[in-house]
Amino acid sequence: MTIPRFEGSFLGDVSRLPANAKLECKICWHVYDPAEGCDYWQVPAGTPFARLPDHWRCPRCDGARDQFMVIDAADAPAAIPVPAVPDPLAALAAEAARRFEATFREIHAGQMRGVPLVNETLGVRAIGFRPYEGRIIGVLVTPWFMNIVLVPGPDDNWAKLVTGSREILDFPSGEYEFLGANRTETGPYKACSLFSPMLEFTSMLQAEDTARAALAALFDPALRDDEADGEAATSAPPQTVTPLAEPSRRTLIFGGSAAGRDARP
Repeated sequence: MTIPRFEGSFLGDVSRLPANAKLECKICWHVYDPAEGCDYWQVPAGTPFARLPDHWRCPRCDGARDQFMVIDAADAPAAIPVPAVPDPLAALAAEAARRFEATFREIHAGQMRGVPLVNETLGVRAIGFRPYEGRIIGVLVTPWFMNIVLVPGPDDNWAKLVTGSREILDFPSGEYEFLGANRTETGPYKACSLFSPMLEFTSMLQAEDTARAALAALFDPALRDDEADGEAATSAPPQTVTPLAEPSRRTLIFGGSAAGRDARP
């Protein structure tokens, strides 16, 4: 028996939507407003729902776009500028996500089969792959690791990137250590380890939620201030017996990947 797919109030045909239509996710109630665009996926303001890139999903719950329902079309401004040319990096992000998923699913089924450190509860999933400063960034979840992945853009030449080379990269939330990698199937990329192994995760949903939280935290400037406050607390001269400073949110999320700590290879 085939279960009919929910296709929103536009019946699966985005051409029926006015350019100014606002839509709401029926799963988490997140609203997409064309006038604001989408910061999470770096979609510029003025982009109608019908012109969202193919890889776009709900930034809050990761639901598919056909889970959205029109909530406001009549009262929105009549004219909204539409990007004349699709962002080539958006297509590159979607392709990178597919490439990494295919590569590591093959590795999972082959050389990682039966390895004790593999959490067979989990699968392989590329989370939130999107353009960032001319490159592609996202989180790769596998049954044996979770990494932030940085993929070169069309203007980069990483052909000579050495596997295992270490580099400190700066993001809004702070500095993190990335390791170089260069696979035939994926091409060169840089990876920041979040978890390895993945034995503490009990479901794929938990792993995916953690990946989305880590990616959002990477771009949160408040975490940089949070880390600075934590370092100030630990460097204060002791008076008598001082309790240990609470770990910062940045440390709890990224652990050893933060610069100045021993990151896992």
